[in-house]
Amino acid sequence: MDILSLLGNGFAVALTPENLFLALMGCFLGTLMGALPGLGPANGVAILIPIAFSLGLGPTSSLILLTSVYYGAMYGGRISSILLNIPGDEPAMMTCLDGYPMATQGKAGEALSLSGFASFIGAFFATCGLVLLAPQLVKIALLFGPAEYFVLFTVAFATLGGITATNQAKSAFAAALGLGIAMIGSDSQTGSQRFTFDHIHLYDGIDFLIAIVGLFALSEVFIFLENHKSKNTNQTITPKVGRILPDFKMIGRCIPTMARGTGLGFFAGVLPGAGASLGSFLAYSLEKQTVDREGKTFGKGDPRGVAAPEAGNNAASGGALVPMLALGVPGSGTTAVLLAVLLQLNITPGPLLFTKNPDVVWGLIAALFISNFILLAMNIPLVGLFTRVLMVPTRILMPVVAMISFVGIYSITGSTFDVMLMVGFGVAGWVLRKLDVPLVPVILGILLGNQMEVNMRRAMTISDGDWSVFFSSPLAIILWVIAIAGFVLPMIYGRRIREGMKNTDAGV
Repeated sequence: MDILSLLGNGFAVALTPENLFLALMGCFLGTLMGALPGLGPANGVAILIPIAFSLGLGPTSSLILLTSVYYGAMYGGRISSILLNIPGDEPAMMTCLDGYPMATQGKAGEALSLSGFASFIGAFFATCGLVLLAPQLVKIALLFGPAEYFVLFTVAFATLGGITATNQAKSAFAAALGLGIAMIGSDSQTGSQRFTFDHIHLYDGIDFLIAIVGLFALSEVFIFLENHKSKNTNQTITPKVGRILPDFKMIGRCIPTMARGTGLGFFAGVLPGAGASLGSFLAYSLEKQTVDREGKTFGKGDPRGVAAPEAGNNAASGGALVPMLALGVPGSGTTAVLLAVLLQLNITPGPLLFTKNPDVVWGLIAALFISNFILLAMNIPLVGLFTRVLMVPTRILMPVVAMISFVGIYSITGSTFDVMLMVGFGVAGWVLRKLDVPLVPVILGILLGNQMEVNMRRAMTISDGDWSVFFSSPLAIILWVIAIAGFVLPMIYGRRIREGMKNTDAGV
């Protein structure tokens, strides 16, 4: 009953005209960005962060806008997957397997509408799971001391590479790079300068918003500049949408599929580092083994092959918010970007968030429910409009991204040095992407590095310099086991899962 009361207060916050408008705009812009191949939710949120701050929005309003973009981008990723066989982002890859064959059969509109309905089911029930699970996780989090928090951050770094990571060593290098960047600035205890090279602009450290916009948004522009001659201009040719709404028989066949995909996706989202990609793959694989073991219909335009991954990846996107809000540990790349937004707003995610800022957290959760209904109502009637987004030439889109990045960062900091630093991060992001080094662990290192150091020092001070404090409690030992397993298991089973994803993709 207490949860219902808090959620009611959250709806009172979310249903203000300003927040409703922001949720509507976030859903619309997120769907547009998700539809464009290559951008995805993390880039979409990163691009709009400067706009959110330059508008002077409050904490709740900023989060409502950006999480609506997050959910909208997860919805929008299916558009190019179904119409062009080009995933809008990695989680949407599995939607290509049956979505594109449906489009070639003249059922593009039905596939898009069905995927929108499956996305709604996955995201809605994942948000319900967030309401029920996050407060319970908060109670466990109150048992954490400085040593346990240090180990928890270690878990985040060890597992964020994810089960689909191609190289755990590169993930570890990226995390170490992020931690190194976090050390720049004044030492929190002694006040001495670290890695500033006597440059006054670095005395306060590096603003992680500059790093995020540079690494995600600008690096995308540099990738385009490098490859613009080889860009395929045929992406403007899209199949006809045809009939919009699927019949009730098709929806009825897919309801059990959506239920299974939602459960698996939410579980994958809650696990640190698993994320929407694994949720999408597990949902599709389970459904194929359940209803089509002989491979007669899946990969050939089976509607259940569209419903399963869409329910799975959208449920995972909601599940990833659970550890971010309750523990301050992001469950995916996009929630790592949202974590940066919270920190920039001087809001610390974790167990105290639910007691110190209940209006923020419950207003956000209520807005997620509202965004789901907005997306359902928006995506089906506007299918034709969103498909036209794919006709926007990349040579027009990328300058807009660059302009938003430059103007946004300068409007926040008012410093040309920060703008140049953002360009430097953009070049660094381009180099790291060329080397297949993941960017999310770099961001996580910048975000959590200082908190990790502070908790390590506190634990060492309490224990009078005894390192065994990090292994002294059962909770710390459990977390160490999770960290080691999360780092080692992808090396053992990750290749098998990646090969399975490639094999199913090759079967289209």
